[in-house]
Amino acid sequence: MMQGSEKLGRTIVLWLPDWPVTAARQLSEPDEAGEPDEATDPAAPLALIEHGLVFACSAAARSAGVQRGLKLREAQSRCPDLLTLPYDPAQDARAFEPVLAALEQLVPGVQLMRPGTVAIRARGPVRFYGGEEQAAAALLDGLTVQGATTEGLLGEPGVRAGLADGPFAAEQAARATTAERPVRIIADGASAAFLAPFPIGILVDARMGTLLRRLGVSTLGEFAALPAVDVHRRFGAIGAEAHALAGAADGRVVVARTVPKDFDAVIEFEPPLDIVEQVAFGIRAAADEFVDALTRSRLVCTAIRVQLVTERGAVSERSWLHPRWFTAADVVDRVRWQLQGGASIGSGLRSGVTRVRITPERTDSTGNHEQGLWGTGPDERIHHGLTRVQSMLGHEGVGTAVIAGGRMLAERTVFVPWGDAPPPAAPGSAGAPWPGSLPQLAPASVFGGRRSVTVLDEHGDGVDVDARGMLSGAPASLGIGDATPRGVRAWAGPWPVVERWWDAASARRLYRFQVVDAAGMAWLLAYEINDAAIDSGTDALWWAEARYD
Repeated sequence: MMQGSEKLGRTIVLWLPDWPVTAARQLSEPDEAGEPDEATDPAAPLALIEHGLVFACSAAARSAGVQRGLKLREAQSRCPDLLTLPYDPAQDARAFEPVLAALEQLVPGVQLMRPGTVAIRARGPVRFYGGEEQAAAALLDGLTVQGATTEGLLGEPGVRAGLADGPFAAEQAARATTAERPVRIIADGASAAFLAPFPIGILVDARMGTLLRRLGVSTLGEFAALPAVDVHRRFGAIGAEAHALAGAADGRVVVARTVPKDFDAVIEFEPPLDIVEQVAFGIRAAADEFVDALTRSRLVCTAIRVQLVTERGAVSERSWLHPRWFTAADVVDRVRWQLQGGASIGSGLRSGVTRVRITPERTDSTGNHEQGLWGTGPDERIHHGLTRVQSMLGHEGVGTAVIAGGRMLAERTVFVPWGDAPPPAAPGSAGAPWPGSLPQLAPASVFGGRRSVTVLDEHGDGVDVDARGMLSGAPASLGIGDATPRGVRAWAGPWPVVERWWDAASARRLYRFQVVDAAGMAWLLAYEINDAAIDSGTDALWWAEARYD
């Protein structure tokens, strides 16, 4: 039978106080004169801001009254000397990676709860080191031996450890430690009593916490004393989970993180290469190995990031997509195209390339990209043909027509290079019609350039439209370009289009008409009111936008 310390629910949590602040200070860059940033001073009050609120703050800032959740102006009023930096979650996670690597050298099965907090199942370390206190102390000492403290990775507060029944209770135990006593161990079965005095706000959101306090429940112990059935009926699954955590009935299991395999291909050039084809030839072997490594892991790459570093220190980065998956030749082509963007005359580069890094940004299982039962299909032959033509003509040589947003028909057609993602839709416009656009059915022939049009009334005078959309006369004849005018059988409109009225340089105001001529051909016409033309005394412009075939 297992002893209490060996139960699966016993968990060790290692916590680094103020880790976001520590990470921000580690990655702060010196100023132009080479002087260190003020934010790197451990004694300086520092706060990280996210969406206008304080996400994390240093001990010096807290001593001045700054706390998490305050608005920026309120925090600055409490601490006039407060230094602020934007919170970057990617930077936070990247700075914590060396600490994770050092910890995984000591014990396997580390679960990342968030940057600065990790959980470890206690059974293995307790058996190995001979007890819970010994295991927690060994982990803290081991991180110091690995050099994390001496290199400043852990920050000034150091690392704290908590051991209890379940990850939630263990994390609260770690947060209840002090610098003098960095380890807190809650005896087996005593986690519920340990959690009982904690305020309800550490477990539930603000809305639920306010409701529970109105009901007379202000601590985790009072919440855990409520009947589980009633809590589930009133607060649903979220409330039931919080009720279980409050009673130290944490059923979560520590799941070790899976360290992603590094597929990056890095090619160093010494001396630097300043010819595009030389660089492309130099990365061919690395591109083959890059694709082969993915294939051995049963993966294909559908998006890569290419980073180019020159001898002058300039860095060029770009993401490249593929309509299917990257082969070695496709990788070489993308590097060549990116280099050609930085070339001057001919095939020479402005500065020699010293390093090329190829990183897979998006991978997928090879099972989702297998060929059909009967071999390649027509779409695959088209893909290989277009890819081959693109490799000869360049990245912009083969384009795909994509429908984009816009009011004018010619603006809605966007040519995207083969393999690139289409331009993103405007926020909130997914599935919604573009305001002011033509309803379906759209004209079949859209003219790339403006075709001049002559519109006359029954007296042979030109038809004008005033600022209120009123016509000077009913259209009676229509002439497209130099063609002989034809009679008008039917017409409809106008439909006004007003764009960028707030910007005089790019403002546009026009009226659309649908006209059917005597031959039965339907046209989409536009009458544009050009303020500059009106001021100069010239007529406004009639032009044909499209034709209904």
